[in-house]
Amino acid sequence: MPTRILPAVGDADAVRSLTSLLSQLPDAEPVTPVADSTQLVDTLARLAAESVDELPEVVIVHERIGPVPALELVRDVALRFPAVGVILVTTDAGPGLFSAAMDAGARGLVTLPLGYEDLAHRVQAVAQWSVGVRRHLGHGGDVFTGAGGTVVTVSGAKGGVGATLLAVQLALAAQASGRPTALVDLDLQAGDVASYLDVQFRRSVVDLAAITDLSPRILAEAVFRHETGVALLLAPGEGERGEEVTDRAARQIIGALRARYEVVVVDCGAQLGGAGATAVEMADRALLVTTPDVVAVRGAKRTVRMWDRLQIRKAEETTVVVNRHSRATEIQPALVQKITGTPVAATTVPANFKELQSAVDAGRVHALDGKGAVRQAMWALAGELGLVAAPEGSQHRRSGRAGRGGDRGAAGFRRRRE
Repeated sequence: MPTRILPAVGDADAVRSLTSLLSQLPDAEPVTPVADSTQLVDTLARLAAESVDELPEVVIVHERIGPVPALELVRDVALRFPAVGVILVTTDAGPGLFSAAMDAGARGLVTLPLGYEDLAHRVQAVAQWSVGVRRHLGHGGDVFTGAGGTVVTVSGAKGGVGATLLAVQLALAAQASGRPTALVDLDLQAGDVASYLDVQFRRSVVDLAAITDLSPRILAEAVFRHETGVALLLAPGEGERGEEVTDRAARQIIGALRARYEVVVVDCGAQLGGAGATAVEMADRALLVTTPDVVAVRGAKRTVRMWDRLQIRKAEETTVVVNRHSRATEIQPALVQKITGTPVAATTVPANFKELQSAVDAGRVHALDGKGAVRQAMWALAGELGLVAAPEGSQHRRSGRAGRGGDRGAAGFRRRRE
């Protein structure tokens, strides 16, 4: 069986040199090279959507590929397409880069200038590894064959504005519509997702922080399958352990979840840390929840400006959601949009705490009355965001267009949206 090899090389001279050598390898079937990281991921996603067997056994990534740095690209390919072996081509043969490449998920390293023997040996070894992985996955294993799930982050303009409740309801709505959904609690010091869903858990997101190779089995052991079907990855019970979840760990964890679930909802809380900032940067849609009062709206404005200064997310790529909305309040969505400089979701969530109180106190917000105004509005928002089909005749929508979120991927490049 021929070994299909896909080169990802941006330099024309390097393409010619690599293609020439690959054509000389026994049983090798070089695929048309791609010139940048976006083309590589889109090509692999298109092939995976047909069948995992359509994917090349080997992908060769040149160190000067762009726009995404080579190591970030290697990590993303390894997470999203675990049956593909990646080889990094580089001028640096030092132990530091070798270790970093292995941590990112590369299966081999080939140094420049390219030599036939070195390249042939490495390609053969990686191809054998890839075939073995596919054989194993073919016997009941779980392998992702899609273009990548949608990541939605939910952050609060300040504490107590209802970000966690909204995150939970968005996840429930997506799962109920038939889309496999994961809910991640990245409010690492004060996460309440477990309390809202009355969950007793042993493992948390901290248990994945130090693992460099997040296999499907390891991921499955860390998540808690809720009775609704939503996969929960919860914040640690000891808040001080939240510091163990670095921005690098958060990137890897969210990337792994994105490769296993169609929808990933991340509750980032109201405090910005490295993990939360990484999640917001990676998200396809970043929501910022506020209530229609001066303090909360000022907090939203402050958060938007901070994200922009830190180059986490631009204002136009952030969507503000107005919670506890009432026509009687002086601050209406149009004014919130003007103050924050962001798009505001067309769906607003009404103020009706009596509807929520008993469910929140019992830790069963998943059992909210489907006819309740708050629950209906939050599920309508899920439809507006494209997580589920928008309910017909929704009474919780106002005129105007919802703001579009940034279309960002796990490694910072643009992805195809469903």
